[in-house]
Amino acid sequence: MTPALMAALATTWPAAEVMRVGPWVVRRGLGGGKRVSAASAVGPWRVDDIAIAEAAMAALGQPHLFVLSAADAGLDAALAAREYALVDPVTTYAAGAADLAAEPPSSLSCFAHWPGLRVTETIWDEAGIGPARRAMMARAAGAKAVLLGRTGDRAAGVAFVAVAGSIAVVHAVEVLADLRRLGVARNLMRGAAVWARDHGADTLALAVTDANLPARALYASLGMEAVGHYHYRVRQGDA
Repeated sequence: MTPALMAALATTWPAAEVMRVGPWVVRRGLGGGKRVSAASAVGPWRVDDIAIAEAAMAALGQPHLFVLSAADAGLDAALAAREYALVDPVTTYAAGAADLAAEPPSSLSCFAHWPGLRVTETIWDEAGIGPARRAMMARAAGAKAVLLGRTGDRAAGVAFVAVAGSIAVVHAVEVLADLRRLGVARNLMRGAAVWARDHGADTLALAVTDANLPARALYASLGMEAVGHYHYRVRQGDA
């Protein structure tokens, strides 16, 4: 995963607070999800320095949680030796925004707006994306939008998209359970690509857990390529 994509993920779904503590960045998430609540290495570290990050996370009242990429193999091994469990492997996908925008138009409707409507909040609430996570959306600087997908006269799905430089990132794609497999998510992705292209982004990207096989199949079918991976380690008993 490129540094530009890592920065775009952080910009479009920002932590409530980011602090430098020794060789670590420690994030205050306030319920916004794992990535915005995890620590990561930003400088040379020693095994004894792990305790510095642990103390900072404890002071925030957060689990002892680290986010790790392929470049963090040494830290990954050190945390495993301290009985940190590996959780939620994630794959990042990306494609040209113009390419995705050229997907054949759907008969389903999709429109972008900001701020979100009550109906979009209801759909997110049903999926467990409550006020704390939506606060991340409100905190994102720059161009952003909520996408509402409809089938017939029903609100069917929702997503959040925001721009960081030349990259637009899609977050929180959700479709109502009884309206899945009708093309709603595909239509939301096309709508996100059109919006991203129109707001100056040349790349559309997202992150999805490896366990979400239907979503990964959708993104692959759209021609999106896997461009990076990361995972978390959490101290046993903190998960």
